[in-house]
Amino acid sequence: MEARATLKFARIAPRKIRIVLDAIRTTDDAEIALSQLKFSTKRGAQIVHKLLASAVANAGVKFGVAEPNRLYVKAAFADEGPTLRRFRPRAMGRATRINKRTSHVTVVVAEHE
Repeated sequence: MEARATLKFARIAPRKIRIVLDAIRTTDDAEIALSQLKFSTKRGAQIVHKLLASAVANAGVKFGVAEPNRLYVKAAFADEGPTLRRFRPRAMGRATRINKRTSHVTVVVAEHE
């Protein structure tokens, strides 16, 4: 039994989200992962906190598992979304491309056996 939550087109680079996901991927308890994310100073931690809370709520609706201490983070990954390309003027009439990257983030929780 597993439940998932997905966020698409998040306006943060995948490499910045993956740092936060690596921290919660090793936890055996979703409740501990939620508290870790709540007090983290990373900008992606707030996004992942809401996503993990949504996955826990989805497990409650799907399987009737309301307590997050009975769940663990089975998988957490960030894929690259489309890149927004912007241009900045430079010297001598040239322009430089600025890549604003987006992410597709997925968190999967499952119940302990």
